[in-house]
Amino acid sequence: MKPATAAKKLGILLSAAPAEFQEGEVSRSELNALLTDPPEWLAELKRNGPHPRPVVAARLGVSIAGLARGGLDADLTTEEIKQMLVEMPAWLVTERATQAAVRDENARVKFERAAKAEARAKRERSAR
Repeated sequence: MKPATAAKKLGILLSAAPAEFQEGEVSRSELNALLTDPPEWLAELKRNGPHPRPVVAARLGVSIAGLARGGLDADLTTEEIKQMLVEMPAWLVTERATQAAVRDENARVKFERAAKAEARAKRERSAR
């Protein structure tokens, strides 16, 4: 696979990876080896960054769109993420609340669908 695809699957920034990783192809077995037994450079990148936007969003507890709405388009290090969580800018508070509301709504819909499916199954059993 292309290095960009492998970096995405590993959750790292391709530009922060070593040149030999950026320039070569990565086989499925090599990717699995990197996932199960990461070399020091990969462990360091995952630990300290810089992190790609999906990882930054997850660590901040917001969506990628929330990062964009907050005007945050740079890749952040772990220290910068921690600092942002300490400072809690207004946009981050708002986006975290939005993300929590979305999670709650998704849970409500999932519960409602499960209840409807159970009621449907119960009706079908009693109709037999």
